[in-house]
Amino acid sequence: MHQNLHISRLRTLITVVDLGGFRRAAEALHITQPAVSQHIRHLGSLIRGPVFTSTGSSLRLSRAGEELVGYARRLVALNDEAVARFVTPRGRLQVAVGVSEQLADALPEFLENLSRRAPHIRVDVHTALTDNLSGRLTDGRLDLALLLNASRQGAGYETHELGRLSLAWFGRPPYGRGEPVPLALFTEPCDMRGHVMDSLSATATPWRIGYEGSEFIGLRAAVRAGLGFACLITNGDRLWGLERSSHAALPDPPPPVPVALGVRAGIDPRVTASVRDALLESLHGYPFTGGRLPEAPPPGGPLTTAGT
Repeated sequence: MHQNLHISRLRTLITVVDLGGFRRAAEALHITQPAVSQHIRHLGSLIRGPVFTSTGSSLRLSRAGEELVGYARRLVALNDEAVARFVTPRGRLQVAVGVSEQLADALPEFLENLSRRAPHIRVDVHTALTDNLSGRLTDGRLDLALLLNASRQGAGYETHELGRLSLAWFGRPPYGRGEPVPLALFTEPCDMRGHVMDSLSATATPWRIGYEGSEFIGLRAAVRAGLGFACLITNGDRLWGLERSSHAALPDPPPPVPVALGVRAGIDPRVTASVRDALLESLHGYPFTGGRLPEAPPPGGPLTTAGT
């Protein structure tokens, strides 16, 4: 037969030990002193003996009581950790935000900006390729996502374009005259991959796969290892230390790609505005073309609905 430990009783035990008395524990826990005594008696029945050998002016735990306190501290800490993970404090909002991996270096500034602008929003950040993020928006696992070259709006969410980023070729793989161009590519499905393929097809450039993978960190490693050329946002040299390429066999980089904020249906427009403004402020160092990014209002300014 299973017995269940009551977290409230274990918390009472810890408080009695830490504060040195039943009365002080009752005051700290906002319960009566008889309730504290009852919790300790229940724990005594669990260990089949007294929890304390002395409960006067000098509390003294029994040997079994000392062992129980050790378990109690671990169980109460785990309980509180689980509650903090899944229960948002009153007055705060829990928002899941995704960021395309090529834009993830803006995350520290984004989190700082959002904390300053909207301290009531608690954000859970996820990074992945745009196609993955789009799927998470559709099935409700994300509330908002910063998407790179999202080709279309998906079911259950809408997108608001923030600007367009220029692209460049990176890498110096071994390459002989007349050979197909070796490429480092993301695996399908990938909108960015299709963008690159369209550019190569338009110029009839022969190519082969030098590396193919689903994670951005692996693609960057492949470029550094000389496995193939990769087409990435033009500040990739500054962000990741990749070498820009101007190989004669390569066509011009594809046209700039859109950066958009994907917003799941039903999200409070004020939350959308706070996240959007924090993102805009953090992206001003990126290579946008065709004009400046929309200006984000100063911290503490009025919140407006998202959209461009």
